[in-house]
Amino acid sequence: MHYFKLTIAYDGTDFHGWQIQASKPTVQGEIVAVLRRLTQENIQLYGAGRTDAGVHALGQVGSFRTRSGLSATEFQRALNALLPAGIRIVGAEETGPDYNARWSAKGKIYRYRMYRGKVVPPFLWRYVLHYPFPLDEDAMHEAAVRFAGTHDFTSFAASTGSEDDDRERNMVREIFSTELKRTDDGEELWFTVHGRSFLRYMVRKMVGTLLDVGRGKLKPADIDALYELKDRSKSGPTVPPQGLYMVRVEQDEPFRG
Repeated sequence: MHYFKLTIAYDGTDFHGWQIQASKPTVQGEIVAVLRRLTQENIQLYGAGRTDAGVHALGQVGSFRTRSGLSATEFQRALNALLPAGIRIVGAEETGPDYNARWSAKGKIYRYRMYRGKVVPPFLWRYVLHYPFPLDEDAMHEAAVRFAGTHDFTSFAASTGSEDDDRERNMVREIFSTELKRTDDGEELWFTVHGRSFLRYMVRKMVGTLLDVGRGKLKPADIDALYELKDRSKSGPTVPPQGLYMVRVEQDEPFRG
């Protein structure tokens, strides 16, 4: 048996997220279909995390095992030849049996892009949130740092749809660092967050809350109050998915046999 790690980049525009869904194109589904074609095996692909419909990735990570004699380089070449153009395998390597993309993940970095210019270029509108209106960015900076640390993020996550399941979920997450900055050209505002793991819609709710701070609807100190309230209706809106990117997955070094 051979074990492989894939580093994957994708444009999420045309996909219904990462996870396989019946009758809908997904990133995981497309890759699995090609791997099964190449190996003639019932390949299972494990991802480091799930991205929602419309969310992009620069460094998603997946792993699978196979009896195939193809090398990592051959898998990478064949996958890139057969996958849709919106998905690319940017790295492939053989690992050992103890490696699993999901369970080996120690942290993830996400970034959300907000375009601040008056007119968003036509080549960018699928990849940013266009927000040309006035914002108090100093207040947003003050609010952004309040997301760092270990907190209950109930106010910043989507419901499962079940009150019982919501009550049983562990909503505490550790955020290692956050950064809110203008790009060098001054046209974009980037919110980058580095954490151990994330809840569904968590980063998008954090950005929506930062925008509410920038608009004056909330104050930076309200972030701390929202942790205590545990009420998602009191935080900012869930911003659209197209501005969000999974930048990198931090993992234990894959063991090589």
